[in-house]
Amino acid sequence: MKNAMRLLGLFLLLSSTQLVAQKYTISGYVEDAATGERMVGVNVVAKELSLGTTTNTFGFYSITLPSSTFHLEMSFIGYQKSSKEVNLVESILINVELELQAEALDEITLIGEESIVKRTQSSVIDVPVEQIKSMPALLGEVDVLKAIQLLPGVQSGSEGTSGFYVRGGGPDQNLILLDGVPVYNASHLFGFFSVFNADAIKNVRLTKGGFPARFGGRLSSVLEIDMKDGNIKEFSGETSIGLIASKMTLQGPIVKDKASFIVSARRTYIDVLAQPFIMAAGDGGRGGYYFYDLNAKVNYTISDKDRLYLSTYTGDDRFYASYKDNLLSGDKFKFGLGWGNLTSSLRWNHLFSDKLFSNTTLTFSQYKFNITASEEYTYDGFKDEYEFDYYSGIRDWGFKMDFDYLPNPNHYVKFGVSNTYHTFMPGQLDLFVSEPQYNEPIDTSFVFSERLYSHDAFVYIEDDIKVNDRLKANVGLHASVFSVNGKIYPSLQPRLSARYLLNEDWSAKMSYAEMQQNVHLLTNSNAGLPTDIWVPSTDKIKPQSSKQIAGSITRTLKDGVYELSLEGYYKTMDNLISYQEGSSFMSFKDWQETVET
Repeated sequence: MKNAMRLLGLFLLLSSTQLVAQKYTISGYVEDAATGERMVGVNVVAKELSLGTTTNTFGFYSITLPSSTFHLEMSFIGYQKSSKEVNLVESILINVELELQAEALDEITLIGEESIVKRTQSSVIDVPVEQIKSMPALLGEVDVLKAIQLLPGVQSGSEGTSGFYVRGGGPDQNLILLDGVPVYNASHLFGFFSVFNADAIKNVRLTKGGFPARFGGRLSSVLEIDMKDGNIKEFSGETSIGLIASKMTLQGPIVKDKASFIVSARRTYIDVLAQPFIMAAGDGGRGGYYFYDLNAKVNYTISDKDRLYLSTYTGDDRFYASYKDNLLSGDKFKFGLGWGNLTSSLRWNHLFSDKLFSNTTLTFSQYKFNITASEEYTYDGFKDEYEFDYYSGIRDWGFKMDFDYLPNPNHYVKFGVSNTYHTFMPGQLDLFVSEPQYNEPIDTSFVFSERLYSHDAFVYIEDDIKVNDRLKANVGLHASVFSVNGKIYPSLQPRLSARYLLNEDWSAKMSYAEMQQNVHLLTNSNAGLPTDIWVPSTDKIKPQSSKQIAGSITRTLKDGVYELSLEGYYKTMDNLISYQEGSSFMSFKDWQETVET
């Protein structure tokens, strides 16, 4: 009888333990109430339990909690808090719309997913788009990269240019992502403006160190820029006219609360304004410069578990000059310089379960520049013709699949796989010469450097781990393989970031990251000229690599209104290349023979 009572007591104890340990999951999306835009970095907290999480890039959150009754609070700077009482007896879906605060904030503060003290990662800054728009603008043109240049640890290039240098690295060592697609040349007007139209942008985030495992391919920083999804509630538009450019943005629902679009365009009219002065300087002369941008995006909600996004960007710069002698010989001269980007992405969000979120992305990115010149002369009744066309560029096709897995509030696991197929076109010259009085016409092409094709693939896994109330760490591994012309470069890149709370207002952080960069930028100047060319690592040229360790002390003041940090780092970089003295993109030989390490 005594043994039976013991067994019964043990059974009741196990049953009660199981009841106490029973956990359920709350998941859903957080959106802007006015536009339907899904919001990144919203804090989601169960107040009575002091447990929480944040929304990901697509506004999704998931938190697994013990069965209980509590208030689920969602907050984001500039928005009214939302609080819901939850009696958690089963896994549930809660979608939330946050409303803007009635009064505008007196100050706009750099924000993050969490306060700077509690965040695991160091060296990460989110820059509100409204702050970028409020900054003084060169010739009235708001510029994202100019705002980035003002951040700590970031330096600008030569005066007035939009390139930026992070912790001793060059502009090519910054991975710039527009809706997840690499942008290879981010400047207009020879570097004075960036290609990003602030009217079409939702989020801007710069990571300078402590890189999580999901990032790779560059040594110095990752700049993530997300386009707006488009107002899914109502149609709206805005236009602006500046000193050198005009912009227009239209957005609205295709199917209300289900599908939306946004289109944003910008064009300068420097060429139109300058034309009267050019023509007044001499008969027959014409010339000018202009650039344009076009951003477009549509998204469609298939179901509660599936959503599609299709976005594209195209932008070009054009400089041109021509002259024709209308009075005497009829001689003609033309010159043109052009460069531009084209990017596209198709993304599919899928919710496998309330704990597992996936994002599958197909990408295309292209950057190219060309120089053209032609002349026509009439001499002794013969017409001589000369045409010159130089072309260079890079083209990518990519596939990436990312997963977010949130088993409980103490773990946030991310993992995924990616492959990019590169086509490098370092340089080709098409030449046509016609001198009928001397010889037959010459129509030929000179390929200074053969096209190169490569695969850049990687897999990664990382986990943001809460060890206890004071210690959190992000641990991950990035494994990549770069193959070109039969040469393979494998790489294992460990990543670690850790944060220790000294108290509620102070924390200490450290990070370590190894990075490998498989592409190189050959440049003759720091002025952001479009004649810079992208080339791959080869059997003769090794990938760039870096190791960076950083430590910081962070502090909040006045209940988190102000945030202070003191950070130091040590960084090494290997296998950097540059042109040899006197060499350039027009050296008329293979680029591998013009560089040195």
